Amino acid sequence: MEEQRILAINPGSTSTKIAVYQGSKSIFLKNIKHSAEDLQPFKGVVDQFSFRKEIILKELKDAEIRIDLITAIVGRGGLVKPIESGVYEVNEAMITDLHESKLGEHASNLGGLIAHDIAQTLKGARAFIADPVVVDEMEDVARYAGHPEFVRHSIFHALNQKAIARKYAKSVDKPYNELNLIVAHLGGGISVGAHRKGRVIDVNNALDGEGPFSPERAGTLPCGQVAKLCFSGKYTHEEVKKMIVGGGGFVSYLGTNDAYEVEMRIKAGDKESKKIHDAIAYQIAKEVGSLNVVLKGKVDAILFTGGMAYDKILIDYIKEMISFIAPVIVYPGEDEMEALAMNGYMVLQGEVEPSIYK
Repeated sequence: MEEQRILAINPGSTSTKIAVYQGSKSIFLKNIKHSAEDLQPFKGVVDQFSFRKEIILKELKDAEIRIDLITAIVGRGGLVKPIESGVYEVNEAMITDLHESKLGEHASNLGGLIAHDIAQTLKGARAFIADPVVVDEMEDVARYAGHPEFVRHSIFHALNQKAIARKYAKSVDKPYNELNLIVAHLGGGISVGAHRKGRVIDVNNALDGEGPFSPERAGTLPCGQVAKLCFSGKYTHEEVKKMIVGGGGFVSYLGTNDAYEVEMRIKAGDKESKKIHDAIAYQIAKEVGSLNVVLKGKVDAILFTGGMAYDKILIDYIKEMISFIAPVIVYPGEDEMEALAMNGYMVLQGEVEPSIYK
């Protein structure tokens, strides 16, 4: 068992993170960045499959990682059907749903697909996903959108939000299921969730049009203006979708999906970057404030995580608006790689029985 290795694969909108664990010990970690130019040639997320898989294999080879020792590959869960939190073995039903993107397009859809493809080439290896982005614990009252044709869906950074919430709970020596927390994941997409006693009872759909805008997503848009634009004859359906996901946020305003680059522009005195940066901070703070109401003002802590949590200018702006609600704790980056690997490790150890996706 000591020689068995776990490969974790986490495709995000602007990066592919990979890690190799030997047992519970990390022996390799790599964050592969993808610029807007890198991804521009691909029409859809699934079209990036070979591009991302080959990069992963090259990085492992360059690092002299013996992939023949890998027995579990855990991909970040994609837009599968709404399911309970946990570990799921990749099967044909899941592959079909991820390939056809029936429930929406997101880079995380590639996690299970790449994990399965690599596992097929390795003797005895198994492929899994864990805490996918469609973990659904929302209360029924939160699902109403305002018209029977529309429903609010739970699509968020479940893996990292859950990992950070549990990390905080451990730091204060309290069970996660006894705390009320607001957790904000600030990355290529931004999700802000209300965690009440271990369940995410409300969260913005971080993928296709809800909540704060992000480095490449538009977030909530004025509905009337969107309807008018859609019937203006100027744009195709695909072009409008691109405005919402992939071509919104920083990309549309500033021509980049790199939040660190925006931060550097501000420090260099770029006033336009500062205006857009202030706007994203304002919207994040406003989202946190709305979830304070969802939790009826009983919030033990507000947690910030994700790559943009390294941005002190951003966090300071938000803190000034929300610090009256509850203590603010920042966990820059994310624990998703360790969380993925540990789910795989628990399966190998027999501590967790993977669920069956149907």
